[in-house]
Amino acid sequence: MSTPRWYAIATKPRHEKVVSKQLQSGSFESFLPVIRTLSRWKDRRVAIERPIFPGYVFTRIDLLERTTLYTVPGIVRIVSFNGKPAPIDDSEIEGVRMCLTRGRSPAPYPFPALGDRVIVVSGALQGLRGLVVRNNKQTRIVVSIHLIHQSVSVEIDANLLEPDDGTWIIDSEYTTNEARL
Repeated sequence: MSTPRWYAIATKPRHEKVVSKQLQSGSFESFLPVIRTLSRWKDRRVAIERPIFPGYVFTRIDLLERTTLYTVPGIVRIVSFNGKPAPIDDSEIEGVRMCLTRGRSPAPYPFPALGDRVIVVSGALQGLRGLVVRNNKQTRIVVSIHLIHQSVSVEIDANLLEPDDGTWIIDSEYTTNEARL
């Protein structure tokens, strides 16, 4: 039996929450990163939770169990590379979790092409690695899921950042734009 790894599951449009609940009820570990946004209805404003990465849910599974995933309504496929399910590094999932639980003002962010790699040296996000960007005079750190080319950013005090020493481990096999759904 192999060890469980994180995988991105592509879902039908607007089925992320249902798929995540079904995976959890089927004893799979799942992660659906969401943010609260205000939505204007006819008569009022309502706070709703929206997925940061629309169309994706993350699940930690042993690949031997993957056939049972397809019994869950709303799942389209496991994100694969060259026909093989592509695992996501645990540190990328934990980085997104850290942004959502400890960060200020998390928001979806376009997948960065260039930027300075940094590490957070103190505070609630200590140890988090990402790319630093500036947005409307705010310093933000961007954390990415490379396999699906999606990112989340969170506001951070620039004094908590230091340049990263360059020891990022990115599996070049999955960083190309050849990852297929």
